[in-house]
Amino acid sequence: MSTGAQAPGRDRDPGLQPERTRLAWRRTTLTGTVAAVLAVRTALHGGASASGLAVGALCCALWSAFLLLAQLRIRTLTRPETPPPLTARHATAAVLCTVALAVCAAVLVV
Repeated sequence: MSTGAQAPGRDRDPGLQPERTRLAWRRTTLTGTVAAVLAVRTALHGGASASGLAVGALCCALWSAFLLLAQLRIRTLTRPETPPPLTARHATAAVLCTVALAVCAAVLVV
C-alpha cells in the first residue's frame, strides 16, 4: 500500500513539478482564450452595442493581462535553476483576471 511518501534513498526529480505547473498555466491560458473569444463573439452577435463592445474590450484586456502573467511564470519555470515560488502579488493578479474575465463573460451571456 502506498502512502504517497517516497522510499528512502530515492530523490524526487525536480524537473517534474515545474513541468506540470507550466502545463497547468498553458491549459489555464487556453481556457481564458476560449472564454475571451466566446465573450467577444457574444458581444458582436446580433449587432454591436456600445455596452457589448465595452465589455468585450474589457474581456480582451483581462485576457491579455492574464496571458502576460502566465507567460512570465512559464518563462520562470523553464529556467535551469529551481524556480522561485509564485509571489502573492502575481497570484492575486492572476486570480483577479480570471474571476473578472468570468464575470464579464457572464454579463455578456445574460
